[in-house]
Amino acid sequence: MKKIIYMVLFSLTTLGYSQDIYTQNNTDVFDKEAQRITNAYNKQLALDADQFLLFEQKVEEFLITRSKIESNYKGKEKLIKLFNMQQKETAEMGDILTRPQLELYKQIKSEIQPLDVVESD
Repeated sequence: MKKIIYMVLFSLTTLGYSQDIYTQNNTDVFDKEAQRITNAYNKQLALDADQFLLFEQKVEEFLITRSKIESNYKGKEKLIKLFNMQQKETAEMGDILTRPQLELYKQIKSEIQPLDVVESD
């Protein structure tokens, strides 16, 4: 019985850490870049304190994802993956922002966080 309890606790702990952005290659580079991006958005979105923290965490999470995509893919495939990632990021920001903020976010996103450009051969 003790073994089963320990196995369940171990599994839950492992699952909990796998969802935490701070265990996913969190470096000062991602943290500082997330702060810079969040501050740029905040100038126009006027985020409240709770929104600011959630927004910054979400940006950092997607910076990590973006880094993985950029290191694993090239060319058109990379661009498609980045586009899909940005679509998901925008959708998830809908849980943090008010409707007017989300509409403004969509308008200014390409200025603050451009997708990428594929150089022609």
